[in-house]
Amino acid sequence: MSTVASLCRAARDAQPELANASTELRNAVLRTAAALLSQQEATILEANARDVENAHAQSLNSAMVDRLRLSPERLASISQSLESIAIFDDPVGQISELIERPNGLKVGRMRIPLGVVAIIFESRPNVVIDAGALCLKSGNAAILKGGKEAEHSNAALAHVLSQALVQNGLPKAAMTLLTDRSQVDDLLEQAETVDLVIPRGGEGLIRYVTANSRIPVIQHYKGVC
Repeated sequence: MSTVASLCRAARDAQPELANASTELRNAVLRTAAALLSQQEATILEANARDVENAHAQSLNSAMVDRLRLSPERLASISQSLESIAIFDDPVGQISELIERPNGLKVGRMRIPLGVVAIIFESRPNVVIDAGALCLKSGNAAILKGGKEAEHSNAALAHVLSQALVQNGLPKAAMTLLTDRSQVDDLLEQAETVDLVIPRGGEGLIRYVTANSRIPVIQHYKGVC
């Protein structure tokens, strides 16, 4: 079994515990992550500075560098987004369109977690927190693969989410970051353990993932998912 397959299997095994966690516990994970972002600001900014330095060395354009750059203000905004997600209504278990049949049987639609969601994105490191937090809130395990331009920033931010899970007694494997571009093709083969892939980025990324994935894909092409 490949490393990617093992990580996906671990995420699959961890997901039921996350899905069955109480609303309060999942929200506690998000609030813990918000606190850890503040506590680890210096470490995260140091990691980001390495990415920005590498971006300049590779002569990336100023718009790309700006998308990549983190600051105390941007980290504060990311932390606030975690707090905001924590106060969202819990989608897990919500029932809609409930009707009662003539025989007394009640039929409706209940929201349940998808399972394991893989998100492949490009250079914005804040997506680690945004995507990971939304998955955790909704009881889904997350497998994230970001762009190489932000590899150090992504690792520092993913570590925050992993720590928050562990500190609240939930499995670390519910939040996994892939770090090598070569892992993408292997990830797209994991139809037995990954339920959905969401590519977030340019049209080339979307088309590549769609063409090569054995897993259902949510496409957007124009930036709307």
